[in-house]
Amino acid sequence: MKTIISTDKAPSAIGTYSQAVKVGNTVYLSGQIPLVPETMEVISNNFEEQAHQVFKNLSNVCEAAGGCINDMVKVNIFLTDLSVFATVNEVMSQYFKEPYPARAAIEISALPKGVAIEIDGVMEVPNIN
Repeated sequence: MKTIISTDKAPSAIGTYSQAVKVGNTVYLSGQIPLVPETMEVISNNFEEQAHQVFKNLSNVCEAAGGCINDMVKVNIFLTDLSVFATVNEVMSQYFKEPYPARAAIEISALPKGVAIEIDGVMEVPNIN
């Protein structure tokens, strides 16, 4: 049985997808780009600000699904320029505590709305009994 996760604290879906889908205790998070949820506009052209906004959006979707960003077990980071990888590590360290999730970082030619970063992933929601 799958449950659709949706929150107004993250950008609304702008296509044929859900913010996240929960099956059992596993949550599959759609890619987040640096849109400000209230305006649906890109936060800025500054890469570090974009990265922070993406992690904030992911955090809010994780909370809507009943967990937190540290419950993510796999993170896929899509970048239009791998030279910002050190900045990604720095920003990510402000949102995740050890043990860190598994991760991939991939350079691609373009992202929606001309942004520099998109992140998706998988979260395992803890059992609360």
